[in-house]
Amino acid sequence: MKGIFEILKPRPRAEPVEEKQDSILFSTAFARLGVDASLLVPWEARAAEIDAKRLTAARGTKLLQALWVKDKYMSHLDGQSIQSMERYFDFATVPANRDLIRQDEYGNFMIVLLSGAVAVDRVQPWGERLRLAETRPGEILGEMSLLDSGIRFSACTTMNECEIAALSAEAMDDMLSANPQLAANLIALLARKLSLRLRVVSARLSEKK
Repeated sequence: MKGIFEILKPRPRAEPVEEKQDSILFSTAFARLGVDASLLVPWEARAAEIDAKRLTAARGTKLLQALWVKDKYMSHLDGQSIQSMERYFDFATVPANRDLIRQDEYGNFMIVLLSGAVAVDRVQPWGERLRLAETRPGEILGEMSLLDSGIRFSACTTMNECEIAALSAEAMDDMLSANPQLAANLIALLARKLSLRLRVVSARLSEKK
């Protein structure tokens, strides 16, 4: 999580910005950790693999706004801010029983569920498959790997046909470069949601011991 705080930390105004240092944080993070590029699964590859069909940006953004305005954390992003994010997301429709995210893989994108339901499962070291959650529209999946460049903690599988919005590391870099305030707000809100989710998952895993 160190990279998040490096982004949010104020910088002296007189300090020169060298080669858009912040703008390459997410898209190069895996390489800087020594992860082989061939192991990285980008959204474009996953979308082709699961037969995702493009959803219009107009519908995707409308769904995103309607969902996030009701969310405790994401409602801090006003309608205009969410509208500004339209060009950074890839919107798609995904059939049932498709793996949006797989456990223990490297991926540099996150997913916002716009409609439908997604099962979040984790296979324990002793082989038991544990259902962590069945997510509802508005939930965010995979943000942990986008933020800290670690491997995926769990698998996320569509339970029925779903509409989703995908945000890649490259798109996050573009947002940081073009609208750093918007990007910083989004990252801070994602970190808060992630912290809450980890506390819930940790409690569930402790109960299973």
